[in-house]
Amino acid sequence: MAMTGPQKIPGADLSLFFGDGQYSGSAMEVNCGCLHTTEGPSVVDYNRGAVAPTVTLAPDMSSRTVKVYQHFDVDESARALVHASGQPATNTANVFQVELVGTCDPANATSWRIGSKTYRAGVDYVYWPAAPDWALQGLANLMRWLSDKHGIPLKSGLQFKAYPGSYGANGVRMSQAQWSQFTGWCGHQHVPQNDHGDPGNIDINRVLAMAAGTAGGTGMALTQGEIDQIANAVYAKIMSPDGRDWMAFATLTWLDYAAARNIPVNAEPKWQSLIPSLNTNLKALIAGSVPASGGAQPGGTVNVSGSLKLEPGAGAGA
Repeated sequence: MAMTGPQKIPGADLSLFFGDGQYSGSAMEVNCGCLHTTEGPSVVDYNRGAVAPTVTLAPDMSSRTVKVYQHFDVDESARALVHASGQPATNTANVFQVELVGTCDPANATSWRIGSKTYRAGVDYVYWPAAPDWALQGLANLMRWLSDKHGIPLKSGLQFKAYPGSYGANGVRMSQAQWSQFTGWCGHQHVPQNDHGDPGNIDINRVLAMAAGTAGGTGMALTQGEIDQIANAVYAKIMSPDGRDWMAFATLTWLDYAAARNIPVNAEPKWQSLIPSLNTNLKALIAGSVPASGGAQPGGTVNVSGSLKLEPGAGAGA
C-alpha cells in the first residue's frame, strides 16, 4: 500500500524513531486516530520500540508547550494496541496512535506518588481529564495537521468514559465491525481486543473544536516564545521607515493617558534604545502640524526621557 502525504511531522523529535529498525511497521493509509495515556510522568522508549505508538506528546510544564516525539512514519503501523492472534487487525487498521505523557487516573488528579517522589498535577505532570488549554492545544495542533495532510476527520462521536469505569467491558468499546469502519478520533478504551481504559474522560469535544478553530472561551495564554515573537515584530515595525507616524501617534496617546492619570511608565531596554529616534520622529510629527492625542498642539515640545515623561508644553490633557 502506498504511503501518501508527508510522513514526518514538522518539528518532531526523531531521537526515538523506530520505523527503520527491528520494529518497523506495515504501510497503510491512516484514517483514524487513537489516544492513549502513558500513565507515567516522562517519555519512555517503549522497550526500544516494541510497544511504541506513532507519536508521544510530552507536555513541558515550565514553558507550557507540547513536544512531539515521532516513533514511526505517519502511514506506518505502530505497536501500542493489543492484537490477539488470529483476530482482525488493530495496529495495522489505518490508525495513528498518540501517547499522552501523564495520567487519566482520578487517583492521581492532584498528586502522584511514584517510588519515593511525590509529583504534583499541573506542576510536574498533566492529568488529562482536567488538562489545561495549552496542553489540549498541543494535541489539537497535531490533529489539525493530520486532518489537513492525511484526511483524518476532526470528529469522534464516541463517549470517553472516566477511568476506571472505562476499563474492560465498559459499554463504549467498539465491536470488530465498528472498529473496521471507524474514522475520526477514539481512545484506547474504544478499541476491540483491548481492555485498557485510557485516556479516560479527556475533553475530546473541546480538543476537536480547538483543532477545527471553533473552540469558545477567552483563548489560550501565549507562551514566552510567542510573546517574544510578537514583541520583536512590533519593534521591527517601529524601527522601519513607515512605522514613524504610527509610533509617534501611539506614543503620544499612551504618554498623555499615563501622565493625566499619574501612571508610572517603566522603561524597558528596547524602549531605551528607541528614545533618540522617537524624539526625532515626534518632533517631525509636531512640526508637520498634525494634531496629537490628548491635546498636544503643533509647535509644542516633546521629549521622551529615560523615564518616559512628557515635558511641559506637550499637552497632557486631563
